[in-house]
Amino acid sequence: MKDEFVKNIGVWGQRHYAYLKKHSPTVINVMRMKGTLEQYLRDIDQDAQEMFDLLMKQYAEIEGITEQLKAENQMDWVCKMNNIRDRINEIIYKELIYV
Repeated sequence: MKDEFVKNIGVWGQRHYAYLKKHSPTVINVMRMKGTLEQYLRDIDQDAQEMFDLLMKQYAEIEGITEQLKAENQMDWVCKMNNIRDRINEIIYKELIYV
């Protein structure tokens, strides 16, 4: 593999790399030649992770998912948090990864 550094990049950066590799290999080659691919993927990874963390907190707050719920009904809390996580993943894929 030409881009050994990719395995040291976070999951979001790796997912974007896989998308580009499949759908826009020319973009990857241009970035390789310019020497910007690694930093680009690190930036995507960081932006996506920050977006994920922020949205998880905001959605949980909006939907009233609290530590009290977690203590009282752990299964309900897990279901609701998983639902939020899945929705946020879709947002991140649509806005940052699959572009």
